[in-house]
Amino acid sequence: MANRIDADGYPLAFKVKQGALSKDFKHKLQGEEIIQVEARQMFTHQKEAITTEGNKGDVWRLPSDEGLHLNGTDLAPFPLGFFNAGIQGDLFHLIHQLACNENIAIDAINIELSNHYWLTGSFILGTGEGHAEPTKILIKLKSSAPKETLIKLVNQALKLSPAIQFLQNKLVNSFALYINGRRRPTIGLIECDGENAIDPFLSHSKAPTPVDENDHQLLTKLAIKEDGEIKLAPKTIEGKMLRNVLGKGAWKKGDHYAEIDTWLEMPGTTHFAYKTDVGGHGEAPSGLSLLSTGISFCFMTQLARYVEGMKMDIHGIRLVQISPYQMNNGVGNASPIQTHLFLNGNAPEETHTQLLEIAERTCYLHASASTPLKPEVTILVE
Repeated sequence: MANRIDADGYPLAFKVKQGALSKDFKHKLQGEEIIQVEARQMFTHQKEAITTEGNKGDVWRLPSDEGLHLNGTDLAPFPLGFFNAGIQGDLFHLIHQLACNENIAIDAINIELSNHYWLTGSFILGTGEGHAEPTKILIKLKSSAPKETLIKLVNQALKLSPAIQFLQNKLVNSFALYINGRRRPTIGLIECDGENAIDPFLSHSKAPTPVDENDHQLLTKLAIKEDGEIKLAPKTIEGKMLRNVLGKGAWKKGDHYAEIDTWLEMPGTTHFAYKTDVGGHGEAPSGLSLLSTGISFCFMTQLARYVEGMKMDIHGIRLVQISPYQMNNGVGNASPIQTHLFLNGNAPEETHTQLLEIAERTCYLHASASTPLKPEVTILVE
C-alpha cells in the first residue's frame, strides 16, 4: 500500500463504499449511530482513515496532514479542522432536517465556529498536557418564518446535536493497546471492554478506491493562507501555547451539502474546505464522521510527535476508534469513545505503554471530551 496520501492520484477524500441510509438516525432523528474510524500513520504526519457511518452505512476515505509548523507536508486538512467542520456539519444537518420535519422554510444557513485550545508542559519530558476552552458558535438563518420560530428551531437542534453534547458533557473514554500484534494491559487509563479490535493492517490489505472516480471535491486545499511566516512549534512550552481553530460554513436551499472553510489562526497556515452531508443524502461525509475522524487524527499526531521527538523505535501506528452517538425524544448524546491502538517496534513494552498515556494527555480533542464546556452560542435571523 502507498505511504503518501496523494500517491494514487485520487481525490483527497472519496466514498469507498455505498451504504444503506440510516433513515431513523439521519431523517427521523432517532436511535443510535456508531462511527468507526480505522486509521494509519503514513509519511511524516500524513494519515489515512477509513470511516464507516453506522451499521452497513457509507464508508469514506479521509486523509489528514499537519502544517509546516509541525514538519508536516500541508497537503490535507489538519486534525482540529476536521473537528471544527464536524460540529458545524452536525448543526447544519439537524437545523435543516428539523425544519423539513416541521415544514419551516429556510433559504440559507451560515455558521461561524471557533475552537480554543492550549498546551502546557514539555513533549520531551513527557509532561505535556492539552486543554480546551468553550467553543464559540454564531448561527445565521435566512428565512421568512417568524424569528421566534427559528430561534426555537435552532435551540432544538442544539439540544439534539450529539456534537454539542460531546462538548458539554464529560466523557470517560477507554483504551486498548496492542504491541507487535499482542494485546497488552494499559496503565493509567480505563481498559476497553469486550473483544479485541482487528488491526487495520489485516482488515485492509488493499488501498481504498473510489466508488465514483468523478467524486466531487469533498476536501480541498484552498489558495488562502494566513498572513505571516510559519514558525516551528516548540517542544517545551513556557506558560501556555494557544491554538485557535476557526471555521466558516454555508448552506443554501436546494443543496445536499454544506461547504465549510477551516483554518488554524497562526501565521502562514493554509485554509482547507470540506463538504458535509445535509439532508441525509449521503453525497458527503456526515458531520459526526468528520468530528470522529478528527479525534483519531489528533490523537495520532500526539503519538507521532512524541515518537519523533524522543527517537523511539516505534512504527506502524494504527488505530480503531469506536464513537457511539444517540438521539432520542429530542435529546442528543455522545457516548464514551473506545480507542484500540496498534503499535509496532523494538522499544521496551513500558515505552509503548507510556506513549499511549502521553498521547491521551496531550490530545486536545480527548481534553475536549473529558472537560464539560458549554458552547457560547449566538443566533441571528435575517
